[in-house]
Parts: sequence; structure tokens; C-alpha cells
Amino acid sequence: MNARAFLVRGLLAGLLAGLATFFVAYQVGEPHVERAIALEEAGAAEAPAADGHTHSHGDEGEEEGTTVSRHNQRTWGLLTGSLTVGIALGGVVALIAAGVAGRLGRLTLGQSTAVVAAIGFVAFALVPFLKYPATPPAVGNGETIGHRTDVYFGFLVVSLVAAVAATVLTVRVAPQLGTYGAVVAGVVGYLVVVVVAGQLFATVNEIGDFPADELWYFRRASLLTLVTMWSVIGVVLTGLLLRLQSQTRAVVERRELAASL
Repeated sequence: MNARAFLVRGLLAGLLAGLATFFVAYQVGEPHVERAIALEEAGAAEAPAADGHTHSHGDEGEEEGTTVSRHNQRTWGLLTGSLTVGIALGGVVALIAAGVAGRLGRLTLGQSTAVVAAIGFVAFALVPFLKYPATPPAVGNGETIGHRTDVYFGFLVVSLVAAVAATVLTVRVAPQLGTYGAVVAGVVGYLVVVVVAGQLFATVNEIGDFPADELWYFRRASLLTLVTMWSVIGVVLTGLLLRLQSQTRAVVERRELAASL
């Protein structure tokens, strides 16, 4: 079992995760995106222009300003994005799983792989989402998009670094505190860092008069797509690696048996 074997299975798991995420995002998320766009266009159509006229987003404006149609965005565009992100995440998780295999205490290969996927979901997806949740197209000031991107990725980096440090702490103190005590120490350490960072990082509140229920449904759908992506990667990759481990063990046993004859 080498890094290449891990990577190939991680890419496959990511491919399947991307397909599953596309299905969930298309069925659950896209209807809320469509409603958000409709609200945005309705608000823009009602806004009076400086000359006293009313601007609207008609077909002519769409032809002039839109390079990719909404149909392509929510079908092929969404599929391409989901597959790209899924394959990339699957490969990264697989390589990390290969790097930590046998180094997380007494965890087996399957257990350590599942732990890597779980930590990745929490540190890379869930915690940053809780601080800076996804927003629909009609929410947010276009002039602050650079600032919002900076604070999001800054908090994301803090979360990832804290997760790595907490994992290293857990492994190192396990002989002294035991498995339970070490895990508690690592979790508490991570939570302290991200809570403090969450207080220090700027808060983004640009919702305006967007309907609260529609915002909730959109964010719930966004979180569901994240859960789908990471859960499929974790489950499929763990299963594939366990099968690979079983096949490798069987080959070794056959060779040992042949050598003993």
C-alpha cells in the first residue's frame, strides 16, 4: 500500500462525492437560488433610476451582460464545479490519510481515514460555515466582496491550523492522559482557538431586507451539500481502503504460505 494507491481511491471517492453533491445541490439548493435571483431582479426592477425611470432586467439585458445562461449554470456548470471540488477534496483527504496511517495512536487504517475525513469536515467546512454562512445571490454588497473573501479564508486557515495542532496534541498526550483524556484535550483546545478567533474576526451582516425564511432554507441546503460531499468521501474512501488492506493482507498470507511449503 503506497501513496498512489491511496490517491487513486481518493480520486474515485471524490468523483462519487461530486456526483452525489451535484444531485443534492440541484434538487435541494437550486430552487432557493432561483427564488433569490427572482427577488433580486424584482428589487432591481422596482428601484427608481436617477432620471426617474425604472430599470428592469429583461431579456435584452441578459443577452448583453450574461455570458453563461442560468440553465447552463445550474446544470453543466454546477456538475463541473461539484466534480472538480469533489475530486480535489478526495485526493487531498486520501493523501493525508496515507500520511497519518499508523501514526494516530492505535487507530486502524479504516479508523484513521474516517477520523481524517471527520476532522476535515469540521475544520474545513462546518466551522467556517458557522462563522461565515453561505449567502444567496441577492444578499451582500458587491463592494465588500474582497473583504468578505479575505476574512473567510483567514478564518478558514485558523481553523485548519488549530485542527492540525489539536490532532498533534491528542496523539502526544495520549500516553499520559489515555485516549479519552487526550481526545477531550484536543477538542477543547480546538474549540478555544476557533471561538476566540470567531470573536476577533469581523462579523459580516449584509442581509438587508432579504426574507429570513428564504435565507434559512438556502443556508440549510448549502450545509446539506457540504455534508453530502464530506460524508460520501469519508464513507467511500474508508471502504475502498479497507478493501485494499484486506486484499494486500491476503496476498501477503498467500506468499508466506507458499514460502513455508
